[in-house]
Amino acid sequence: MNIQGKLIIIGGAVDKGSFTETELDKNATNNLNFFETGILKRILVESKHKELSRIEIITTASKIPKEIGPEYVKAFNSLGALNVDVLYIEKREQAMDSEILDRLKAADVVMLTGGDQLRLTSILGGTPFHDILLDKYRNEEFIYAGTSAGAAAASNTMIYQGSSSEALLKGEVKITSGLGFIDNVVIDTHFVQRGRIGRLFQSVVGNPKVLGIGLGEDTGLLITHNNRMEAIGSGLVILVDGREIKDTNLTEVELGQPISISHLVTHVMSKYDTFDLDTYKMTIQSSQYINS
Repeated sequence: MNIQGKLIIIGGAVDKGSFTETELDKNATNNLNFFETGILKRILVESKHKELSRIEIITTASKIPKEIGPEYVKAFNSLGALNVDVLYIEKREQAMDSEILDRLKAADVVMLTGGDQLRLTSILGGTPFHDILLDKYRNEEFIYAGTSAGAAAASNTMIYQGSSSEALLKGEVKITSGLGFIDNVVIDTHFVQRGRIGRLFQSVVGNPKVLGIGLGEDTGLLITHNNRMEAIGSGLVILVDGREIKDTNLTEVELGQPISISHLVTHVMSKYDTFDLDTYKMTIQSSQYINS
């Protein structure tokens, strides 16, 4: 399938500028990256109409939608995007409302905030809202952007539970179906900060065809129609490739017992590095060997 849209998945805690400060001018250095190379800026650059794009913030995953939604509106406004609003969808019936569906049809960008990804999929999954989202992503110059829960839910396979400390004990990681914007990957967020590498290892060893993607905070991936992923933001993206696993005890141990894995391949990406989902080849933007 030739996808026309773009997917931007973010590991959470996206930089929205230091707008809690009363005197923004005195904090210009804190906001320099936000205005010039931040993730929200990149969303605008990649969008169909740039600063004129119609952007809808979707707060369904959050328990504090009235607080988080306006913060994103303020951040996008500060970047020159004034055609921004919040879609408050807290019940499945709202995801079938004609007025809300019309707003989605008119959107160039949707930004799904953080919170609980299971709340997100249980409310939106299988609704007309979900169907329109998928159709726009597949057939229009449209951006699905999601941070934290909004990113974790973007794939067909979704992690929704599992402690970091016990993630490599069999059965500790819980997986269900996501919103289905991308196949054959599983996405985890707040990855470096919360030590979630074990969650991704267990997710991948159960089905090594699935590429594990661990997104650090204020860090993301831009995924385009040619199956190319580019790292964006200030931190690290960890990729876990299980295709070359040589051995594991996964099916031999009881629930709650430690899992062993031999020959699990990992990659670490930072800003502007790219990864091809067709060839599984990573390109480091500032390679020390490129001219060797």
